[in-house]
Amino acid sequence: MTAFEYPHNVGLIAGVDEVGRGPLIGAVVTAAVILDPNKPIIGLADSKKLSEKKRLLLAEAIKINALAWALGRAEPEEIDQLNILQASLLAMQRAVEALPIQPHFVLVDGNKLPKLRMPAQAVVKGDSLVAEISAASILAKVARDQEMAELDRQYPHYGLAQHKGYPTALHLEKLQQYGVLPQHRRSFAPVRKCLPQSL
Repeated sequence: MTAFEYPHNVGLIAGVDEVGRGPLIGAVVTAAVILDPNKPIIGLADSKKLSEKKRLLLAEAIKINALAWALGRAEPEEIDQLNILQASLLAMQRAVEALPIQPHFVLVDGNKLPKLRMPAQAVVKGDSLVAEISAASILAKVARDQEMAELDRQYPHYGLAQHKGYPTALHLEKLQQYGVLPQHRRSFAPVRKCLPQSL
């Protein structure tokens, strides 16, 4: 971890991150994690920079060793209603509220803060700089990837286990070929283009 100036004397700190702002399908998934300073977890990093195998191992280590962790989410319907940024912030708020131990301070990846009951700080590139945010990014990524694998079993034609719902050439091709699923985000332009035109 590169040096990050932690806020002083704030008590328990939770890190929060989201996964799934870019995909065309499924929920945006967030996680909040309070690490145990007495049980450091080696190898925490931005989830995007880790192999799937490493992410799964670290996710287990986080669940076992963290003082507290929780997931939050906003469903496709909420994303369509609110917009992806507001839905992500709502999902972050839900993750923090779901923590079995409430933190005194929250560090959030990015440059926007969700509405929280405790003080918080946004940290740009936080998933590479702050161990708590790295841990949150790993849990959120593993949870969302598992949801995509499950969706892939329900709808094998769409290649969801492969592209994880992101707007790859394959996903766009399958969308045009097979149409829009109930879990697709209808407010996203590539999906909207594939919706039947109402008269």
